[in-house]
Amino acid sequence: MKSVRDHGGGLDAAIATYGGQRADWLDLSTGINPMPYPLPQMPADSWTALPDKAAFTRLYDLARSFWQVPDGAAIIGATGASAIIAALPHTIPQGDLCIPGPTYNEHGAAFRAAGWSLGQDPSHVLVAVHPNNPDGRLWQADELTTPYTIIDESFCDISPERSLIHLASRPGTVVLKSFGKFWGLAGLRLGFAIGDPAIIERLTDLLGPWQISGPALMTGAEALADPHWADETRARLITDAARMDQLLTAKGAEPLGGTPLFRLYKVKDAAAAQDQLARHHIWSRIFPYAADWLRLGLPAENRWAKLEAAL
Repeated sequence: MKSVRDHGGGLDAAIATYGGQRADWLDLSTGINPMPYPLPQMPADSWTALPDKAAFTRLYDLARSFWQVPDGAAIIGATGASAIIAALPHTIPQGDLCIPGPTYNEHGAAFRAAGWSLGQDPSHVLVAVHPNNPDGRLWQADELTTPYTIIDESFCDISPERSLIHLASRPGTVVLKSFGKFWGLAGLRLGFAIGDPAIIERLTDLLGPWQISGPALMTGAEALADPHWADETRARLITDAARMDQLLTAKGAEPLGGTPLFRLYKVKDAAAAQDQLARHHIWSRIFPYAADWLRLGLPAENRWAKLEAAL
């Protein structure tokens, strides 16, 4: 039997243990923006017709503009960054692989499933989660000099000034973007790979045609064409992250890092803290490799009182 990989979410299991209805729960176990981009009105044919080339072109053009993609870098979208992560090991030649951790575990799982072995030697392939999940570590460009470099920027839209997208024009480099985190639309399933045209071409072959749904193409394009929403959202998330830190430090937690989408704390006993919160129908994230790490996402504007009462 395959082992279950460690992730946030899984609210159904928490409900089975602690009771309550889904609507009663506050899920802080992920780093998903709790106040998502508003969905646009969908024309009927976005659901009934195969996505056409013009819709892909519009989305990619807007993505290039929003993320300031350098000339010479190619781009492809897919049903979430996870689909791209699963395919990437099949696009580059095998060799020494380094994924500094602890970090998002789907990268290691994808490479292992493709027959790779993980090691500590960054001489051939390096996977850098930027900012890192769960501690928020930010990489510097001069640290990323391997022949093949995958830079996962799933959480970087909160801090676009720290993006390493300029490296996407470098041979052997791929930068990943996720629509589920900053825009809060994880269920939309939309992600992007931007980088070396040779790798993107192989990804295109692996992912096949119509790899993005019509509704996702339209929603993604509308969101990427709305920088005002993005600017306002960044300001709110930064303020809310500071509010979370203030709440938790007042209760004795020690901030260890994170991003404005999730905060990481050192506590005396993370499992006990998770249990206490769960009894108030608040779900949090703990880690099998650190018994004193507790990670919390941010509540929506009208759910702070529930968190404050539980603390």
